[in-house]
Amino acid sequence: MGNLFSRKFDPLNDLVNLKGKVAIVTGGNTGIGLATVRHLARAGAKVYLAARNESRATGALAQLEHEGLAPGNGEVLWLKLDLTDPRDAKKAAEEFLTRETRLDILAPHAIGPDGMFFLFFYVSPFVFTQSLVPILQKTAREPDSDVRIVNVSSVVHKFLPASVKFDEISDFNTTYKGRPLSGLLRYAHTKLMLVLWTKSLQRRLNEDKSAPITAIAIHPGGVDTFSHTWPFPRLMGLLVGLAIAKPEVGAYNSVFAAAGKKVRDDKATYQGVYLESQPTGKIAKPSQAALNEELGERLWKTTTEFLAEIGIQG
Repeated sequence: MGNLFSRKFDPLNDLVNLKGKVAIVTGGNTGIGLATVRHLARAGAKVYLAARNESRATGALAQLEHEGLAPGNGEVLWLKLDLTDPRDAKKAAEEFLTRETRLDILAPHAIGPDGMFFLFFYVSPFVFTQSLVPILQKTAREPDSDVRIVNVSSVVHKFLPASVKFDEISDFNTTYKGRPLSGLLRYAHTKLMLVLWTKSLQRRLNEDKSAPITAIAIHPGGVDTFSHTWPFPRLMGLLVGLAIAKPEVGAYNSVFAAAGKKVRDDKATYQGVYLESQPTGKIAKPSQAALNEELGERLWKTTTEFLAEIGIQG
């Protein structure tokens, strides 16, 4: 179904022309992150593949070069980004600022190890993004700008109760120990944080009317990043593909949010929204907790207080 419901979206025809535009995709050396890099570069963008492991990033760059980036023939470069420590995320943003004078698209895709979910999925991406807001706003002040921030959440954020809280930093790393499917709930916890952050970020960005920026949270849908490791991978891929999408198609929602023509043509409608993937680009209602502005503000306040404690201001 992931494939079937996504076929109406065609990256070759439904994306804006990205020639002269600059994008960053974090976690871009595999899965839907790599597929997002590919789609944006083929639309003409200069894309920074932000990842920690240089050898894997180099391998991804070589793969993209071998496949070709036509028709847009954009460019893909590696940016070292380590999300295990927010201070390193800030350094990566500062490094980017020495290389570029504009940023049109920021699309974080983070995968983190067990035990560091909230750092990988939320706190470090928060720092990385906030460090880049000034250059995003500078770009947004240009005539005919179309600047976007895309955070990858998940529909599983809806599994959490509305009573979730973020009053102190320990609330960020709730383990749900003893609860059924505790690992999934922990993952959902960080994905809720991303939707709340996206909406709070949009409210703050809207305060500067001279620099219009669209922030969107998305659910990518089910994505097959594993069947190639099974016995009889070609057959397994065909069978799995009946239910969920290959990364190339699984990235459609991310790419729609980052560069879709529909978003460009109706920016006000898409500001701060949550998108689901069936069909691609569907504006959906997130959970009640995700719609709680007060909860979002508490999350923001606790985040900035924690960052101040470890020496990161703003």
